Amino acid sequence: MKKLVVIAATCALLGSATAALAAGDATAGKTKSVSCAACHNADGNSTNPAYPKLAGQGADYLLKQLQEFKAGVRVNAIMAGMAAPLSPQDMEDLAAYFASQQVTRGTTDPALAAAGEAVFRGGNLNSGLAACSACHGATGAGNPAAKFPSLAGQHADYVELQLKSFRAMERANDAGQMMRANAAKMTDAEIKAVASYVQGLQ
Repeated sequence: MKKLVVIAATCALLGSATAALAAGDATAGKTKSVSCAACHNADGNSTNPAYPKLAGQGADYLLKQLQEFKAGVRVNAIMAGMAAPLSPQDMEDLAAYFASQQVTRGTTDPALAAAGEAVFRGGNLNSGLAACSACHGATGAGNPAAKFPSLAGQHADYVELQLKSFRAMERANDAGQMMRANAAKMTDAEIKAVASYVQGLQ
């Protein structure tokens, strides 16, 4: 219980911090996004559930991911190659463009809705799992100031893959290891349920 309080307090503290907004040019970013469209679609609403939706995501979060793909902090062979030639301004422009787009919402599997909502809103007191909403917001809109991503409408397959990557310590670019610590407490069933739930969040 004490750990849950610490995590929630940390999220609140980071969220209240003033963060500099990415100084990107969305118009320039649209032009530069042509090479992104093959996987993420022109407006950032990918149709392939293996690739994340970028539309409507926080600009600072997107910028951080691009920077970390380029630096090798976040490991993905495809994205490492895509980020390698990008300048700092390119990354800011792309982040601004995709952040300016409207995400398309998905649906939640009715069979997983109740379990997914329970984890998202309440966590699991027995395992010490914090509620997802503590950092990602009651509607899954994320926390831009803290660079916590929006989850609402994101592909369930992608969310499930990322949670399992955090749990396996294969993804390690989370602030204070918060995602790794939480994912380590999640069962496969909890991961699948919450991933489906956020896909349908409006």
